[in-house]
Order: sequence, then structure tokens, then C-alpha cells
Amino acid sequence: QVQLAESGGGLVQAGGSLRLSCAASGRTFTTYTMGWFRQSPGKDREFVVIISGRTGSTSYADSVKGRFTISRDNAKNIVYLQMNSLKPEDTAVYFCAARNGGIVTRPGLYDYWGQGTQVTVSS
Repeated sequence: QVQLAESGGGLVQAGGSLRLSCAASGRTFTTYTMGWFRQSPGKDREFVVIISGRTGSTSYADSVKGRFTISRDNAKNIVYLQMNSLKPEDTAVYFCAARNGGIVTRPGLYDYWGQGTQVTVSS
């Protein structure tokens, strides 16, 4: 069982930065693939970035490449999402997710989810 809790969301002006954190419980955190997803009103939940637990490899959505960076601290059981050069279209609830398997981008294939944290980017 893995429990996830996001933090770090807030209101920021376009061009600004935020860092989200996802604290995970569970002894097998280091082997889990961790992902950040986001959902805005009226839209489906979409993949943002994913990091493999076993290899550390990453996959980024085209919309965030070069602006967002995912990292994980396995000693602290935390996954971070550094978001730079934020745009109004990045406004969404951001969710942390985990799965015991390789990198996939479909939200339905993730086993565990946090409660989400709101990110609002003003123009």
C-alpha cells in the first residue's frame, strides 16, 4: 500500500515558478514509478511527467518539456515537480500517482493517487 500527499500548489503570475512535492509512504517507494498528472475543469486528467523507480528514466509531456523537471529523493520518499516559466494554460489541479511497474502515461494504469494540489497561473 502506498499513500501519497501533494503540497506546494498556489497562485503565481505567468513566467513564475512553483515546486510541488509528493510525500509517499510505504517501504517499496523506491521501486515504484511515480507520475505527475493534471486536470483542469471540463478536461480529462492528463499526463505531465513520469519518473521510473528502477531506472530513474523520465518521460515528459511535450507541453512542459524544457520548463518542468521531475526528481525524486528516495531517502525521504519524496517526488518533486519543479515548474518554471509557468503559463496560464498550466492552471490545473496537479496529482501525484504511483504504480508498481514501468513508465506508462495512461492515468488509469496508476494504482495510487494523492488528493491533488491546485496550481493557478494568472496572466
